[in-house]
Amino acid sequence: MNIGLHRIICRMALLVVLALMIYPGRGVSQSRGSMTGGNHGNSRTQNGYGQQSRFPGDEEDDEEGDGLKKDTTTKKRKPKKPLESYFFDDSLRAQHNFKWTIDLYKNNVAIHSIDTAINLFQADYPYLQNDVGSAYLGNLGGAAVPLNYFTRPVYRNWEFAEAFDVYYYTPSRAPFYNVKKPFTQLSYIMSGQTRRFEENFAITHAQNISPSSGFNIDYKSRGTRGMYGPNQAQNTRDKDLSIGFSHTGKKYTVHAGYIYNGVNMRETGGLKDDRMITDTVMDIPENIEMNLIGARTQIRNNTFYLVQSYGIPLKKLTDDDFSIADRSSLFVGLSTEYTRIAKKYTDTKEGSGDFYDNWYVNPVSSNDSIFESLFSNRAFIQIQPWDRDAVIGVIDAGVALDNHRYYQFGMDQYLAGPSKAVSKTEFYAYGSIKGKLKKYIDWGGDFSMHPMGYRSGDMSLGGDISLSAYVKGHPATLSGNIRHEIRSPGYWTENLFSNHFYWSNSFSKETETRLGAKLEVPVFNLELGGWQSVVTNKIYYDADAISAQSDGSVSVSGLYVRKDFRIGGFHLNNRVLLQWSTAQEVVPVPLASVFCSYYLEFTAVKDVLRIQVGLDGRYNTQYYAYGYMPATAQFYNQREKQLGNYVMVDAFANAKWKRMRILLKLQHLNEDMIGERNYFQILHYPLNKRMFKIGFSWAFYD
Repeated sequence: MNIGLHRIICRMALLVVLALMIYPGRGVSQSRGSMTGGNHGNSRTQNGYGQQSRFPGDEEDDEEGDGLKKDTTTKKRKPKKPLESYFFDDSLRAQHNFKWTIDLYKNNVAIHSIDTAINLFQADYPYLQNDVGSAYLGNLGGAAVPLNYFTRPVYRNWEFAEAFDVYYYTPSRAPFYNVKKPFTQLSYIMSGQTRRFEENFAITHAQNISPSSGFNIDYKSRGTRGMYGPNQAQNTRDKDLSIGFSHTGKKYTVHAGYIYNGVNMRETGGLKDDRMITDTVMDIPENIEMNLIGARTQIRNNTFYLVQSYGIPLKKLTDDDFSIADRSSLFVGLSTEYTRIAKKYTDTKEGSGDFYDNWYVNPVSSNDSIFESLFSNRAFIQIQPWDRDAVIGVIDAGVALDNHRYYQFGMDQYLAGPSKAVSKTEFYAYGSIKGKLKKYIDWGGDFSMHPMGYRSGDMSLGGDISLSAYVKGHPATLSGNIRHEIRSPGYWTENLFSNHFYWSNSFSKETETRLGAKLEVPVFNLELGGWQSVVTNKIYYDADAISAQSDGSVSVSGLYVRKDFRIGGFHLNNRVLLQWSTAQEVVPVPLASVFCSYYLEFTAVKDVLRIQVGLDGRYNTQYYAYGYMPATAQFYNQREKQLGNYVMVDAFANAKWKRMRILLKLQHLNEDMIGERNYFQILHYPLNKRMFKIGFSWAFYD
């Protein structure tokens, strides 16, 4: 989508939003139900097991009409088949709109709610939306890494894109929808002066062709012109697109899609001198000198995928069998995925100064390009002995054949010419089993193993269990999980040749064992969690930003508490994470990380307008936080100085007006008000100064 066009559209929509805030009783007709369920005032759209869903064009003739004689020669339209998929239960079918994601390895889906809630709408940066948030480069569109070690991504493929993981669509994250009527959701948040402009744009459109078949488009564009350095030195744009088609029939299921992810980021290398923030009041932050001028990272990813499965009932179905979800069945399936991802880094010696020690290829400029592709084929079966909710619900097994191709420039190409990509073939088998005992026990286990080929000897074995008790109808759930993995190092951690970095390693396999437990009591808004990890031969990037491997074991422990208090209309929501690492130079973690959201919520206009007004606060203790290396787009374990011990406060006002959410936010409210100006989460990368934001999210589904 043209950036200028969607910016014009969204600014016009913002004017409409402001007008509606002034005249809340006019405009869009009042919603009759929630996004995800309920009666929207038309009982004909209710959809149970045997009840047919209505779609545009299916309306019955009005028997009272206008008294004109009807044309009886018209052929009667054949009724559409209802949604009969074994993936969805009766209560889910009754919802007007819902979405899910797929599993490319087995015949399974995960159900998700469509986000129209007012809570946490002010968390507009994607890397600040989960638990205690992330450390990030300071601006939208840049690299980020979770503060919680146990939620940090671990890429085995395309490691050079790992720092931007929070933005990407992947086949396992790409959403699919079932909607009774066409659904569109438009979101736009903007901030900053023109020269520091930041925007967050997202649009979703989903439409069903029939009760079982539909398509959807999800597009996001996020970025900034930047606040620090001359000539929009931090200019960043991240674009992500997911197009999907799904058919979830009674026996046959297919999901197909295309994904594009793109990152275009000007690299600054951070501030030349942090004292320009900590010890100096700069009214014009654009005058602050940066380490790099004119450097740029570009990442491009294209993915095509197709997943199909067919169910074969092991007993003959009767007319009363609406779905095969509760019948003994065998499912067979195929999954195909092609992914290509490329990274390009450019800079000049004139714009880099002494930031880099080495210029191996060209002493004047860099033009480093690497790419990786994956062509994966998987075949799987699933056995459903009784029904999907039985003590033994489903048993899965599958095999996969992956072809990897890697390419980068090498010095030998000066004499021999362009070389072919390195090709590696990976074969592995996997399986899982899961079941449940009514609503009290859920359990599961899974494994994967690589008996031959690339990454031979790798394996993963894990299991989980969840126990629920009910007091006066309110659940309390205790869950636990364990996993043991042996994994080969990623290709790029062992092999890299670029203008600034070179390594050729032969690392040992990593071995990691993780334990986790969690207690959830929704009626008390309480969640307690604990994790333990022991990892041997951990691969990381050392203080020189070079790929390295520890020669022993590292233990990482974590404790997490979420407790939300409510006193009348006041909400006091708290999240606290404590972590310990036995080797901070290998796995750096802050001792304590905190996120608090305190706000007043009230109804301004009954059944029409609900408002939240409050403050968000984020804090973590001092530790040797990550550094970021532009040439490799990797976080590394710097030992130059400790960062943290700074509280960042945002003021916000959220409003839910019928089907629209509205945001007013003053980000970094306390900048230069109290304490030191030590607002760095990544070495030499300051957080943005105080800025005002305005935005909305508007859903259309009738």
